Amino acid sequence: MDTSESINELATALAKAQGEMGGAVKESANPFFKSKYADLSSVWEACRGPLSKHGLAIVQSPSADGVRVSMETVLTHASGQWMRGTVSVTAKDDSPQAIGSCITYLRRYSLQSFAGVAPEDDDAEAAQGRGKTAGPSRPTAVPQPPKGFDAWWDDLTAVAAEGTVRLQAAWKASAAEYRAYLTATQPTQWDSLKRLAATREVSA
Repeated sequence: MDTSESINELATALAKAQGEMGGAVKESANPFFKSKYADLSSVWEACRGPLSKHGLAIVQSPSADGVRVSMETVLTHASGQWMRGTVSVTAKDDSPQAIGSCITYLRRYSLQSFAGVAPEDDDAEAAQGRGKTAGPSRPTAVPQPPKGFDAWWDDLTAVAAEGTVRLQAAWKASAAEYRAYLTATQPTQWDSLKRLAATREVSA
């Protein structure tokens, strides 16, 4: 993965956007495995609003060399900062249908990875309760963040742009209640922040 010289503003915006994203609902059927998956439209539905709100955009550029299909994905920020990566697969043949299927597949998985969107079951409760009579649904209580958590998260996000070593040091020095709340309620955002820090370590 490549990045602009600095990604501190991009990292801050991405962390905030991810905090507002939901999961991509699995609505499309896979007839071969008799299962459902989150299609490209569902992934975009989950992340487009939060990304746009925080000045982020994703540009994807496909290319093909015979049966080798590649997708370059660029995550850009209004500040001009960016990060990009390329992934490739081999199509079953060089027909337009096979190439097109690979392009859609790569777009979907690259978008999920860059935005930090995870697929979720639209009927998870039904799947877990087969053979049982479902009772009335109860809303899941979302714990409130400890006082000062948002400011701490902003500071931690800024530190991540300086690399893994600085992020680890800041993490160890942080209040236990902040760390516990983050890992319990926002594990995806925390994983994304660590990946951003690792990227800066490599590009330094």
